Amino acid sequence: MDYVIRPVRADEWQLVKELRLAALQDPVAPVAFLETFEEAGERSDGFWRERTARGSEAGDGGVRQFIAEATDGSWAGTVTVLIERPDGEVRFGEAAAVHQAHVVGVFVRPEARGRGLAEELFRAGTDWAWSLGEPLIERVRLYVHEDNPRAAAFYRRIGFVPTGESVPMPGDPAARELEYAVVRP
Repeated sequence: MDYVIRPVRADEWQLVKELRLAALQDPVAPVAFLETFEEAGERSDGFWRERTARGSEAGDGGVRQFIAEATDGSWAGTVTVLIERPDGEVRFGEAAAVHQAHVVGVFVRPEARGRGLAEELFRAGTDWAWSLGEPLIERVRLYVHEDNPRAAAFYRRIGFVPTGESVPMPGDPAARELEYAVVRP
């Protein structure tokens, strides 16, 4: 099946919600995401509308959510890229020391894995980040749970490298989230 990688549209909030709930039911969800299926399921339609609008092409420019859409209109995967500025909001981990992008919400449905969709989603997200005007994005980062070696191997394979930085996992300070990054080409 062929897929188109594109940003979400503001009116697609129900599809965004459905894909997020599917991601939160994946067996690795407890080490891959910072919210539970139950928490996400309790969020209002207004929350999902706002979240989708913010990550759409028409959004504020500080967030972009990309999806892999099949020819039948179904969504097979997603990745979201947040722009972090040194003087901006700290979303997770340390405050940005440079102008950077932060990849979150990575998910590909199990039946679509192994087809290169994750790579295509990452390419769309990083290409978007690199394309932004002044001040230029200097690096793209992400965090991966120390108990998620499959994801860590994928990130290394597509060029992300461990930075040596880590943060405690919210809700479980004994567990660590490891930072990986790729610098501007």
